[in-house]
Amino acid sequence: MPVTVKKISLWRKEDENKTGLLALTLEPLAKAGANLSVVMGYRLPGNEAKAAIEIYPVAGKKVTSAATETGFVTSEIPTLFVEGDNKPGIAHKIAQAIAETEVDLNFFVAQAIGRKYSAVIGFANEGDAKKAATLIKKASRKK
Repeated sequence: MPVTVKKISLWRKEDENKTGLLALTLEPLAKAGANLSVVMGYRLPGNEAKAAIEIYPVAGKKVTSAATETGFVTSEIPTLFVEGDNKPGIAHKIAQAIAETEVDLNFFVAQAIGRKYSAVIGFANEGDAKKAATLIKKASRKK
């Protein structure tokens, strides 16, 4: 499988950090038929009383309505979704290619399942995201 890199819009919600927040927040989306590829939930560094939840994709009228009613808004952080064949060192190759051109990362979350990996990578600005998309494709092809 060749690497795919696409620009995405994460949807984000911040709320008071409490037990069950993630399940409570995802329930209306599940009932609306959301098929989420990305779900990130975490406490905010420096303010552990607050939590953030980020999801992707939000598509279709019912899911978009459920997300909006639940308090989600589209994130301002330019983000790429990357998928490809998992290989030893692939995260390092991608990170190194981005670092060598001084592109600023906001976040990098990756996981491998079986022989495939996916990553969600946020950038400081649109220009960096666009530049990184090309770099990620090149780095993923290197042996």
